Amino acid sequence: MGSFKLGGMTLGSLFKKPETLLYPLETKPAPAGLKGHIVNDASLCILCGICAKACPADAIVVEKKERTWAIDPFRCVQCSSCVRACPKACLHMLPTYTPIATAQSCTVVEVPDPKA
Repeated sequence: MGSFKLGGMTLGSLFKKPETLLYPLETKPAPAGLKGHIVNDASLCILCGICAKACPADAIVVEKKERTWAIDPFRCVQCSSCVRACPKACLHMLPTYTPIATAQSCTVVEVPDPKA
């Protein structure tokens, strides 16, 4: 009885579309609700540091003197609490897959001085 079931599945799969993807050629669409990664719009950022205080993983570092905003993607847990806490709405969660990292590094954004 089991061999008839297996034969039926095999014959049925000969005429169906394949379930797998050819990864480098075809990419899987992003699922609904994927949070992705944090992106900072430097032109709107005022370096207030509220996002760094709201981050539960301490992944964000704001240096006011050097005018830099940095995030460690390996520490970020994609909770988006920094996005909700930002008063200028300069932080966004992009729902895309990030490329595979070969080394641990921080993403540093230099914020331009609005007075200059």
